[in-house]
Amino acid sequence: MYFKAYGEIVSMPFDIEHTDISLNELKQMLLRFNDEVKIVMEATGVYHLPILYYLLEVNWFVSVVSPLAMKKYRSRDLRKVKTDKRDAMNIADYGIDYWYRLERFESQEAVCNELKLLRRQYRSYMDMRIKAVMNLTHLLDYTMPGIKSLLKDDKLSDFVSEFWHFDKIKQLSEHRFIERYNKWAKKNGYHQSASKTEKIYYLASNGIPSISSTIPSTKMLVE
Repeated sequence: MYFKAYGEIVSMPFDIEHTDISLNELKQMLLRFNDEVKIVMEATGVYHLPILYYLLEVNWFVSVVSPLAMKKYRSRDLRKVKTDKRDAMNIADYGIDYWYRLERFESQEAVCNELKLLRRQYRSYMDMRIKAVMNLTHLLDYTMPGIKSLLKDDKLSDFVSEFWHFDKIKQLSEHRFIERYNKWAKKNGYHQSASKTEKIYYLASNGIPSISSTIPSTKMLVE
């Protein structure tokens, strides 16, 4: 929404998609105005960031208002209507009322916000990874009991993508398995250990899986 001083509405609210076409249309619309332009946005998690970064790249004045500040500002409105259109009008009103006190969003803040987003995504990824590893080790108790005592974490995950059941090891001779293991270790950047290979082969030869490798879903579940 575009406001001038004294409440003159230059443009009614409209949607902006996070696409190059939509953002370029916004840019062209703003370029048509001869007056000083200040863009006011309410921080909305990550949803405002694509538009924010685009506007910063073209060097416009952008002020990002916290949700708390906007909530306090909206509370003055006697009409407690909550719609996207009404929100846009409130943000535009805020920009007019605080025109000379608006703080320009600095690029350092953008970097900080990006780092915060990356941190949240990293935490989310690590949570999923831990759950996936726990689920994998649980499955391996059925297909390769005892293997997790010989291989840890990432190495275990990489190993079972190659050998997902003891039967896949037992069908090879010990010599052939050692060759396959060393080739796999070299490919994935792991240390080639003869004693570790022998222990794995012994475990596979004497282990008793409780889920057969012939069941079609077994390989799918492990992978």
